[in-house]
Amino acid sequence: SAHPYENPTPITDYVNILALLLIAAAFPFAFGALIKDRSQGWAIFIAMMLLFIIGLWFVIWSELHGNPLLTKLGIHNGVNMEGKEVRFGPLASAFFANSATATSAGAASSSYDSLMPLTGIVLIFNMAIGEVIFGGVGSGFIGMMFYVMLTMFLIGLMIGRSPEVYGKKLEAYEMIMIVSALFLPCALQLILSAIAVSISAGTSSLGNPTFHGLSEVIYAYASGVGNNGSAFAGLKADTPFYNLTIAFAMLAGYLITIIPALAVAGSITQKNSSPLATRFPTNRPLFILVLVGIIFIIGALTFFPALVLGPVVEHLYILSGKTF
Repeated sequence: SAHPYENPTPITDYVNILALLLIAAAFPFAFGALIKDRSQGWAIFIAMMLLFIIGLWFVIWSELHGNPLLTKLGIHNGVNMEGKEVRFGPLASAFFANSATATSAGAASSSYDSLMPLTGIVLIFNMAIGEVIFGGVGSGFIGMMFYVMLTMFLIGLMIGRSPEVYGKKLEAYEMIMIVSALFLPCALQLILSAIAVSISAGTSSLGNPTFHGLSEVIYAYASGVGNNGSAFAGLKADTPFYNLTIAFAMLAGYLITIIPALAVAGSITQKNSSPLATRFPTNRPLFILVLVGIIFIIGALTFFPALVLGPVVEHLYILSGKTF
């Protein structure tokens, strides 16, 4: 999305970003209209926006601070311009990257492989948690609804009420489906990444067989499960091994989300609604903060060990004045 014929100026770049976000960000409002309570849609939208803004701030901060190795050489205060169009610069490039991975658009206005390691963490996180920010293409909004149900289940346990969401009780069957839909895609990403870095068919494609190489592999399978199957440029993914495993990740990632979603929907529609007075309010700031916190906690607990071995170590390596 950075070709001069397609995207010639910063203005067209921001129009592209708006196009990425517009329909995806409308999903919560459509949901609120369907259940005849627009405040519920606003609550989910605000939770998504908080996640998006936190990621955007982190990405912009990382790119503007740039590479300390370049700072030592006196190159433009170390701002990371590698892999970016000069007419966009690091700010617009970071904004586009965060927007594209948050909505599973599959587009790019810069080379993601050239972004700073901490930026790579945000891009991987956006996809790995299930594309829940603004409801990515395919099943992203379904993923957010799973997190909403999990949040209400945990809140119900903490306050001593029967867990329910929007007046429908959450019982063992629903929670089994919800947990399966949330954790099986994460497990699939990590298992495929572990296999790829353990056998020669996977490691032979690494252009950077170090910490950054692990980041490339994790990104490829996170994109396969939650996005469009793209990869960092440093990973030679056009091989039988990566073609087959990423294709499997794309198919399995969709099915292990949509099948539990249909099961939960079918089960909940058969239940009677509870009285409004007994429900925990899901359109208040407390619920929004708990929802965002649970998404961060699950993402951190699931992917933190893998990310530490990849982009975090790479970042610390750069801070120490070393490269690879």
